[in-house]
This record gives sequence, C-alpha cells and structure tokens, in this order.
Amino acid sequence: MRIATYMKAQQQYVGVVSDDGLTVQALDVAPETAKQGMLGLIRTHEDQARLAELARGAPTPLDTVKLLAPIPRPRRNIFCVGRNYHAHAQELSESVFKANNANPAAWPIVFTKVPETVIAHGEDVVLPIDISEQIDYEAELAVVIGKGGKNISKAEAMNHVWGYTIVNDVTARDVQIRHQQWDLGKSFDTFCPMGPWLITADAFNATDTRVRCWVNDELRQDGKTRDLIFDLPTLIETCSRGISLYPGDIIATGTPAGVGMGFNPPRYLKSGDRVRIEIDGLGTLENAFR
Repeated sequence: MRIATYMKAQQQYVGVVSDDGLTVQALDVAPETAKQGMLGLIRTHEDQARLAELARGAPTPLDTVKLLAPIPRPRRNIFCVGRNYHAHAQELSESVFKANNANPAAWPIVFTKVPETVIAHGEDVVLPIDISEQIDYEAELAVVIGKGGKNISKAEAMNHVWGYTIVNDVTARDVQIRHQQWDLGKSFDTFCPMGPWLITADAFNATDTRVRCWVNDELRQDGKTRDLIFDLPTLIETCSRGISLYPGDIIATGTPAGVGMGFNPPRYLKSGDRVRIEIDGLGTLENAFR
C-alpha cells in the first residue's frame, strides 16, 4: 500500500494512492493526525492491515493535489548511512572516505540531517551559492520505523519497519570535507527531498530492488540494494545501540556509485539542473536545483 501526504483545498490529508498512481483516497483520521502527515498516522495506526478500512469517499485525481513529503517535518534528525555500496566506497576512497579506508565493512558510518532539510517531490532544492559551489546528489532508499525500541537485534529489526520512501541526500562536498564530521555539509535547508509517498513494508521487497538516479535525463547512478555492505537489519541494530528509536524515525541507507564527486573532473550540480530518482516498486522523486 502506498500512502501519500498531500494538500487539497488548503487542507492537509493522508491517503491511499491507487496501484496505477493516478488517484488518492483520503483516510478518515483526526485532523491533528493528518496535520503531521505520515508521522501522525504511524504514531496512531501501527497496524497497517487496518488502514484500508479507513479509506473514505471518492478517489481524487493525484494531479489535482499537491504532494507533500510523506513526513513533512520529522520529529528529529534523520539517521543517514555513508559508504554502504562497495562501488561508491571505491569511487570516493581518496576523498570523503580517505580517513576510513582500513576496513569499510567494520562498522557503518552514521551521520544525521536536520528536519529542516526535508522538502517534497517537485519542490526546488536551494543552492547555497555563497557557501558552497560543490553540491552533489545521492539517491537513497529510506527506512521508516514503525515500532520503537532500543538495542534492537538484527533478528527482530524488520519487525520494527513501517515502510519505505525515497530520499536525495543532497551534499555540499567542500563543507562536508572541511568540517570532517558531515552534519553541516548535509543539513542545508531543502537538502533532503523525500517522497513521493511511503510504501508499507508488506508491499515492498527492500532487500532486492534497483536504485537509479538521472541528472537532466543522464543516468548517473544504478545500484541494487542486494549489494549493500550493511543490510537493513544491521543498520537498524546499529542505530538503536543504546539509542531509542521512535515511530516515524527515518534511516537513509546509503547511495550507489555515480555521484558527481566521483567523476574526474567532478560534476557538481548547478542552477537549472533536475535530479530524478527511481526505486523499482516504490516510485519516482524529482526535484529542480535553483
């Protein structure tokens, strides 16, 4: 089941997107729940099986509503994983990952992006021209937690997943490298496009799907989640070590090879560029850079 957060007639809804992606049907939930988008729904409706029962009224054409990010305002920073595809680890082995090359498979690299980074499918990413000229894209599958917990084991990890969405982990490379720790280079306003919707865990095989990214219709990234260095249960176990995860928390799982910094010379984004990310079975996220 694909569920979107959207605006219609100046009111915010969450609704079920049809299998053909042409219509959306609002869920009958309290207004205060809908105002939080999918975060409100996840907090109050852990049981996905009953969501279809909440669909009310006639379907609305999707092209007549404004899609928002599935979780327009995360409750806290987004957990992000760096260097999680072997080819991507290799392409940045002499730059971003130079200090961490001893054993790429030892532990995941985890950093965060602040909530203000999140924007929706179709919205513009704002280039911080006076701060950085090295803006890069990173296509990623994101896991959304449904059941909270701490010290979650790999064996139990997938029982804590509510669903999945797409994110673009936009990065200012010069700022990322300058500060060594990555949060500042990853956390400019608008630097986390998310969407177009969230797909429930029971409707999607996240362990074997294809992640692709185009810049101005040129295919740049093409990877499979079966090639992750650290699989999804390992990431959930790692992020929950001594740290409580809550319903609605987001974990971005890393990006395949083909980022702009990996080219020689690098191919960074400029105003007017469009980045389109597709994950098979999930959907398409596209944003312009201005």
